[in-house]
Order: sequence, then structure tokens, then C-alpha cells
Amino acid sequence: MQKSIERIAGESEGVSYEFPLFRFAGTGKAAPSAYLQAALHAGELPGVVAIDALMPMLAKAEAEGRIKGNITVVPWANPIGRAQYHFGEHQGRFHLGTRTNFNRGFPLLAAPDAALLPNTTLGSVDQRLKTRLVQLSLGHDIVLDLHCDDEGLAYLYVHTSLWPAMADCAAAMGVDAVMLWSEDTDGTFEGASIMPYQNVPDDVAKLDRRVATTVEYRGILDVDGTLAAADAEGLYRLLVTRGVISDTALPAPGPFTGVVAPLENIEMMPAPRAGAVLYDVKPGDRVAKGARLATIVHAPGETNGRTEVLAPQDGIILTRRSRRIIRAGEDLLKLVGDSKSADARSGTLED
Repeated sequence: MQKSIERIAGESEGVSYEFPLFRFAGTGKAAPSAYLQAALHAGELPGVVAIDALMPMLAKAEAEGRIKGNITVVPWANPIGRAQYHFGEHQGRFHLGTRTNFNRGFPLLAAPDAALLPNTTLGSVDQRLKTRLVQLSLGHDIVLDLHCDDEGLAYLYVHTSLWPAMADCAAAMGVDAVMLWSEDTDGTFEGASIMPYQNVPDDVAKLDRRVATTVEYRGILDVDGTLAAADAEGLYRLLVTRGVISDTALPAPGPFTGVVAPLENIEMMPAPRAGAVLYDVKPGDRVAKGARLATIVHAPGETNGRTEVLAPQDGIILTRRSRRIIRAGEDLLKLVGDSKSADARSGTLED
């Protein structure tokens, strides 16, 4: 294993940002390679502790000569967001200088060619970080971007061109659901990882062996040693399943039995009033059309001071907000409907 330090120049003299980079060299020239990063939204830590639990497993595999493909690991992908605090509260989702989501504005290249990356020398520091992360990940057969939601199930975002070929990955990781998408106009990191392969020859695209996904490891408070160990085992199984690591003692994953649905089926459920949220459902619950999902207490103690929020269709609760104060129009939860949503927004809940 080789460790290096990546440095991103800041926007004033004497300011720069650093993050560690770990590389494991594979022994097989034809084996697929993998890139893993966590905490692009700097306050989302389940992926960070999963990588921490994974590293000894990778070190053991390396010592035994079982790493066949190159592996690159970035446990803390966003030193800028990691350093952002406002009145003592961590602000790791948006860059305070540009007001841009750290998982938006990545360069969407026409082909997997680093020469096409923009020159960000005179750009903002978050643009420099995003360009460097794409450069580090470009060319890998497997690209995993580890996130988490507010409160939720473990699930993946997967481009339609990679499904159902990636069903083995979902099964290996033990996630509960897969959300399928087809267009990226905002420049997510996942989009930057898959869009360069959409209009190139098949021998370059290799979509049947390519993995690119945003991994949502449950909720932001699920930073737990037991969960981290289980998530690390899932990551390890994926790497074994796809031939990056050799491990004959590990059985192949069974079929994926979780929920699979397009983003168009997600009901985002905006709050009709501002107030305190009383949830009637939790992630994983199956609900019927008309079921009460939550109650908004907008005028405590007063007649008609509560407003109910009902399910617009049958489906599964995927996520919900972790805080219980809500503004009118804010999304309360994600319901994965059995049918297309009449609203049909993106379903990312500020990812």
C-alpha cells in the first residue's frame, strides 16, 4: 500500500487543503480496477468508518498476494467541506464560497480522457477539488461514491445502462434498494463517472463490467462500529465478486431481492405547513395509498392546529428527514411508489 497526500490550492495566499490517498497495486494486468471515496458531503461519515473497517481487509489481501486489480481509496474526499463551520455547526454539503452543492458541478466529459478536463487554475477551490477527484477516478472499472441520507435504508443510485448487470454488486453489498436514473444535467460525481462512457465504442465503454454508483449508507447518525464492519464486508464482497480481489473462501452473492425502481417513481412529499413533524412511518415500511405518513403540528394546542400528510400511492418508505422542524414546501421523506409519481421530481432529496 502506498499513501500520498493530495493538496488543493486555496483561494488566498497561504491557504490549501489536503486529503490522503491510498493505492494498492494489483498483480493482474487484465483485472478490473476500483476507486472508492467517502464523505464528498463532508458530514456524512458512515462511508468513512466503512472504509476504515475495510482497510485492514485490503492490507491482508495485499500481504497474501490476492489483490489482482489496482485499488485507489480516498477516505476523506472533501477537506474543504470538512473545515466549514458556521456558529459551531458543521456545514459540509455546500461550499460556503460558491453556495454550490459539493456533489454538483462535476465536469461531464464526452469521453474518458483526462485531457478533456477543464483548467481550474483560476476557478474556485471547490471546482479544483471536483476536477481532481474526477481525474483520480477516471479510467477505473469500479467507482464507488459513499454517502448517506438523513434517515434511511441502504440503497444505490445506478444508471440504467448498468442495470441489471450491477445486480450482483447490489446483492454483494447487501443494500435494500436500487434507484435507477438516466439523465444527469447537474454534474453529480456519479454522473461524471458514467457519462463519459455513454457515447464511446463498446470496447472502451465495457458497460457489462463497469460499476459506478452513489452508495447511500442509511442515515447520517448511523456512524456505528457494527454497521461499519458490515458495510466493509459488503464492499469487500463486491471487489471479490467483480474480480478485483481473489478470495476463494468467499461464496458468490445470491440474487438481489431488494426494491428496484426508477427515480420517476419517487414521491418526495413536501410539507404542506411549517411546524413540528410527527412521523407515522419509518424507512422500510410498506404503506398503502391514503395512509398517514406524518402530521405537521403547525399551531400547537389550537383547534385545527395539525395537518396530516397522506400517501399518494402504494409504496415503500426509503428515507425521511432526521430533524423534526420543517418549513412549508420542504420535503419530508422519499416514498418509492409502485407507479410513476404525478410530481416526478429527481428524488435525490438534496444529494
